[in-house]
Amino acid sequence: MDNRGGVYECWLNYSNGEALSSKEEYRRFCSTIYIEETSPIIASAIKELSFAINRIFGTTPKVVCEISGSEQYLFLKAAKEENLAKEGFKIQSFDEDKAIKILGKDDNGVLYGVFSFIRAMVTGKSLEEALLEDAPANELRIIDHWDNISGDIERGYAGKSFFYKDNEIIKDSARIKDYARILASVGINGVVINNVNVHQYETKFITEEYLPYIAAFSKEFRTYGIKTYLSVNFAAPIEIGGLATADPLAEEVKAWWRETADLIYEYIPDFGGFLVKADSEYRPGPFTYGRDHADGANMLAEALEPFGGLVIWRCFVYNCQLDWRDRSKDRAKAAYDNFKPLDGKFKDNVILQVKNGPMDFQIREAVSPLFGAMKDTNIMLEFQAAQEYTGQQKHLCYLLPMWKEVVNFDTYAKGEGSYVRKVAAGSIFHRKHGGIAAVSNLGDSQCWTGHPLAQANLYGFGRLAWNPELTSEAIAEEWSKITFGCEEEVVKKIVSMLLESREVYEKYTSPLGIGWMVNPNHHYGPSVDGYEYSLWGTYHYADFRGIGVDRTAATGTGYTCQYNEPIASRYEKIDTCPEELLLFFHHVPYSYKLNSGKTLLQHIYDTHFEGVEKVEEFIEKWTSLEGKINEEFFKLVMDKFSVQLKDSKEWRDVVNTYFYRRTGIGDVKGRKIYE
Repeated sequence: MDNRGGVYECWLNYSNGEALSSKEEYRRFCSTIYIEETSPIIASAIKELSFAINRIFGTTPKVVCEISGSEQYLFLKAAKEENLAKEGFKIQSFDEDKAIKILGKDDNGVLYGVFSFIRAMVTGKSLEEALLEDAPANELRIIDHWDNISGDIERGYAGKSFFYKDNEIIKDSARIKDYARILASVGINGVVINNVNVHQYETKFITEEYLPYIAAFSKEFRTYGIKTYLSVNFAAPIEIGGLATADPLAEEVKAWWRETADLIYEYIPDFGGFLVKADSEYRPGPFTYGRDHADGANMLAEALEPFGGLVIWRCFVYNCQLDWRDRSKDRAKAAYDNFKPLDGKFKDNVILQVKNGPMDFQIREAVSPLFGAMKDTNIMLEFQAAQEYTGQQKHLCYLLPMWKEVVNFDTYAKGEGSYVRKVAAGSIFHRKHGGIAAVSNLGDSQCWTGHPLAQANLYGFGRLAWNPELTSEAIAEEWSKITFGCEEEVVKKIVSMLLESREVYEKYTSPLGIGWMVNPNHHYGPSVDGYEYSLWGTYHYADFRGIGVDRTAATGTGYTCQYNEPIASRYEKIDTCPEELLLFFHHVPYSYKLNSGKTLLQHIYDTHFEGVEKVEEFIEKWTSLEGKINEEFFKLVMDKFSVQLKDSKEWRDVVNTYFYRRTGIGDVKGRKIYE
């Protein structure tokens, strides 16, 4: 990593381990690294281990291919014969505690084992706790970049792209090397380097004009066990291939994509595959030719199949030309309606990528019913680390509690215990491929994520994709220790802020699962009716009597029927519907009494006042840490909290005033609401 230090190093600032009392039991093994054979990835593992040892102990270990009879050492080896899962590793002592073995099933496993060993050292774990066996729950753990070659990032809140600038690919790979280190340290093994909305120049990324430069990126990623993927334009055969059609059943189209795949793999032998957004939000796709999604995806899959490549086909498909007057239409139903009839029709190297919810990455929405519906199709889960609707990396919003709710949701697809985490991993129906992706929250800002504390979301995504059974609290504590050190007060305060932040953001924005209420297009700041009469289908239906979307089978859109039982019945009835999703599933009068005994309207008032008060508490906690953490980190976060406080007050006042004007009913506590 370069020498810029500070927030740039993210959680790889191992100097925080200097004060650890537990480090002495590691020290005796850390003067020598023994290897029997090497490879580019093993070389990266050695580099990472040497770097960490130097930061923690102030010494540089020697790397040897032979061991004398007396010295203690660390032994790195890819041991295919070991009974380990793919990319798994085992850390154990051997030879009467003379050495520590870090064994990987493959080279990636060795690298991940090294990072696990380092993490144990820096977070203050005992050597005994560092000795473990582990493997990823998910085959695919991917970051999706929405970067454009212009340098802009769609839904990017951390500066410009570090891949592209001014319609050119950046040739300096220094930051890419650092990025590969960051990703590999939390087990990410794939990266999509361009926007799913593929524009004119990016359509040509699969040609010889750009492939040499993309191959240079892939080389840097490859040394850290990361495969490169590209988003592709379904209409590329027309736009750059000179064909008159992109019909997926046309032989000339099939041939064109086969030739294109041949060319890509000449430049990038380990190319991961294509990410495709088709027939969604005006993107071209198979519908133009009377074909379905399976026809389109399978055509591309056939081209990649000889090379082991994958087609990741996004399920974010819906009609964005809805008539707000027709309350029977429901955007939430679209993904299920489009893809459920095609279950079992996709090739084995096609994976459907499904957003965590049926709408669009809201602070609170139901889990997509597709996870419980596609029993004969590869599925992977899509999160959004970029905080498009959750504060745009100006507000603190630790997303792991939300993501944990999703992975722990029981779909009942194969009876009780059919959790989304198992569906995504492919273990419920023994699918060939599966995994989890996240839309990137990265850019060229000094701290990578715009808001330094948003680094916790990137770190947390990697750890959750590796092991979805880790808790939000465990991940937050781990990140805090590896980033700031193990001082109890610092860790306790930072973890508490992280764990509360999602609920705090929800309090001062949109209540009880209704979502949206944002300014159109850029999606930042309060506009309660911003999308209420639009074509995008994101309505709340507030009037002077009540608010919410009736998605029941009895009187509403019938969306609840897309779930398996007993989930469908639970959501159908207002008295069994989880209260945090009340307005997502039901149109509710303001006088409705919640479990707290408050009316719905009073709940809206209270939570919006409480949200601002909690931001003020965050600022007090953070202020108390001055001088106890990195000065640069401290100042950048304080600046962000100033923005969050100002904007949370705006949210509070706009939303509360909206409902006061709608109803004429005041706050029972007499707090200031503007007329």
